[in-house]
Amino acid sequence: QVRLVESGGGLVQPGGSLRLSCAASGFTFSGYAMSWYRQAPGKERELVATITSAGGSTNYAASVKGRFTISRDNAKNTMYLQMNSLKPEDTAVYYCYVPIVLRNYWGQGTQVTVSS
Repeated sequence: QVRLVESGGGLVQPGGSLRLSCAASGFTFSGYAMSWYRQAPGKERELVATITSAGGSTNYAASVKGRFTISRDNAKNTMYLQMNSLKPEDTAVYYCYVPIVLRNYWGQGTQVTVSS
């Protein structure tokens, strides 16, 4: 079955960096666009970034553009989110997401906390 497992979250000071990973299995990874979402306490889940199946095109939320970079390694069935210049407002649970044949699949999430 489809499985998405995020890792790499943690506590970081403002201005710091983290790299999130999403290990995928159970489907043809290279055939699907994928996304990172995040959800902060008391807020709705929001789209952070999307990458096409071959990685040739990416899109970002305005709030992270220029600071975050989404990428993927189709040989390793893994998607990444490099987060630089982190701000306290980036604090959230980060999820990887893939829609497959009218079904939506989510990972369990990884907590990112930006605080001094």
